[in-house]
Amino acid sequence: MSEQIEGINPTSAPSGPGCVECEAAQGWWVHLRRCAECGHVGCCDSSPSQHATKHFKNSGHPFVQSYEPGEDWFYNFATEEMYGEGPELAAPHHHPLDQTVPGPRDRVPADWQQHVH
Repeated sequence: MSEQIEGINPTSAPSGPGCVECEAAQGWWVHLRRCAECGHVGCCDSSPSQHATKHFKNSGHPFVQSYEPGEDWFYNFATEEMYGEGPELAAPHHHPLDQTVPGPRDRVPADWQQHVH
C-alpha cells in the first residue's frame, strides 16, 4: 500500500483503549480493530458484537488496522483484502499492554468461548 490512500488518515488518533460501543454498554471483546480513517476502535468479527464491521457499514470507512500489540496489518472491508503493511497511524498503535485478551478482564464471562463467532 502506498503512503497516501483514500480511506486512511494517518493523523487520526484512536478513540480509546477499547471498543467504543462495548465500553458504553459494559460489554467485552475478543480483539480490537482501529478505523484507519477516523480512529474509531471497535471489536473484531470474533467478538459477540462485531462493532468494527458495524462501524464500516455505518460510516463507509473501509480500512481497519489491528489494534493488538505486535500486529500492524490492515484490512479493507470494501474489497475484503488484507495488507501486511501500510502507512504508520498516529499513536498509540495498540491497546494498553496490561489489557487482557479477551477483555476487559472484569467483564469477560467464564464461558466466553461459547460466545465467539
